[in-house]
Amino acid sequence: MRLLLVEDDDHVAAALSAVLKKHGFDVTHARNGEEALQAVLPAAQEGKAPFGVVLLDLGLPDQDGYQVCGKLRKLTTTPVIMVTARADVRSRIHGLNLGADDYVVKPYDTGELLARIHAVSRRTAAPDTDEGAGGGPGAEEGTVRLGGVAIELSTRRVTVDGTPVPLTRKEFDLLALLAQRPGVVFRREQIISEVWNTNWEGTGRTLEVHVASLRAKLAMPALVETVRGVGYRLVVPAA
Repeated sequence: MRLLLVEDDDHVAAALSAVLKKHGFDVTHARNGEEALQAVLPAAQEGKAPFGVVLLDLGLPDQDGYQVCGKLRKLTTTPVIMVTARADVRSRIHGLNLGADDYVVKPYDTGELLARIHAVSRRTAAPDTDEGAGGGPGAEEGTVRLGGVAIELSTRRVTVDGTPVPLTRKEFDLLALLAQRPGVVFRREQIISEVWNTNWEGTGRTLEVHVASLRAKLAMPALVETVRGVGYRLVVPAA
């Protein structure tokens, strides 16, 4: 996979590039926002995706990383992961609302960063590829399978042990989001941003209600696990 690393610190970029290359990535390093946009522009003008993923630092010397993210979103649908020391909730919400696909706070575990890179790539892959849209265990032809639960992404149909389960639009979107990375915790504010396309403030109760409804309709209360103080994750049912 080709990956664009936007990082103004050469030492940080060199260390991270070495790790990424060791794991099979073809890394292009941009030291500022302008270099990043110029790296994306030629392929974007031809309607092509120049990179599989963009790792975007926010503290760039020529322009703020948020501005760069907004400009990238106008050029390409390539997944963007913001990698920054800005750990406050408002910064994360702002980044996700601008179109970032994920947000990783420095210092981070390299293994987690690699997992997130692969996760956003699976999430944006075409449904008819081997990875499938959503990329959960057993994903094929746009279907994510988790034990007896089958989530058909193209038709928005959910079955449990072959029996259809009617879900509302938001309930399906919530389940499909969590199914993209089974076992990985999704922060509450990230879920609100991606499913409801709004910020966290005042929407927390809505999320709790939808989680409760989802558990009841699927008759699998343990499927969606609450991680206290953080968010929710999907637990893969035992075979």
